[in-house]
Amino acid sequence: MAAQMTNAHRRFLQVLMSNGITEGSEARKLHQHCCETDKVYYAHDKLDDFISTINSHLQPLFMQIRKGISEEDGRAHYAVVNLAETEVTKMASDYTEIELELFRKTMDLIILSENGFASSTDILNLADQLKTKKMKKKEAEQVLKVFVEDKWLSEKNGEYTLHTRCIIEMEQYILSNYQDVARKCNLCHSLAIQSQVCESCGIGMHLPCVRKYFRGQTEPRCPKCNEFWSCDTPVFFTGVNRMGSQTYHRAPLLALDAASKT
Repeated sequence: MAAQMTNAHRRFLQVLMSNGITEGSEARKLHQHCCETDKVYYAHDKLDDFISTINSHLQPLFMQIRKGISEEDGRAHYAVVNLAETEVTKMASDYTEIELELFRKTMDLIILSENGFASSTDILNLADQLKTKKMKKKEAEQVLKVFVEDKWLSEKNGEYTLHTRCIIEMEQYILSNYQDVARKCNLCHSLAIQSQVCESCGIGMHLPCVRKYFRGQTEPRCPKCNEFWSCDTPVFFTGVNRMGSQTYHRAPLLALDAASKT
């Protein structure tokens, strides 16, 4: 029998849904605040149990709080995910058809690139090639800004990639619809978009996971096949690090199934 859902659980869920995505340390602070505010039992190491209780009540609604890793710095994040098939159409109610088409084309650039990034120049050059309606570059810049503000894309120095929120919410869709290229990190078992790949056995690992796993090792070896890890071990994570990475990503976070077939 599922544990009882208290006002503290409800308050936690409401804030999480309002935020869209919450960094791990903030989630822990929120956990404490909700428990103390509603005078229920609190233990600093019981966040996972607290979330499990919420998830047991969300299950009939095909929703779940999921934990994911930032591919920029390795920090944990939490987001509420819609597990129903309609999750793929999530963006349809938030954006216009032309905005969705720009997003799809942006994703095409990211997906087909060697490193999982699309430059603002390349994206804006697509603005007058949209089938729905041509878009001025100034308009496209504003739409991209909204995608970043809504945490579907991340931008650093004029280059775009998938935001952690996008990866968490669309993980299952990506893994099931792009089985030939999408893979999970061999260490944390989350979807790996930006990753290094073993040249011998083909496993992938997030750059932060690579850094953590090989820290202090003079001769890094694959955790699966034990062959020499030929990629350079990342050292710094200031923004988006692409050192020695190979990208495995397909992020159709869209209501774009129909649009992509046109």
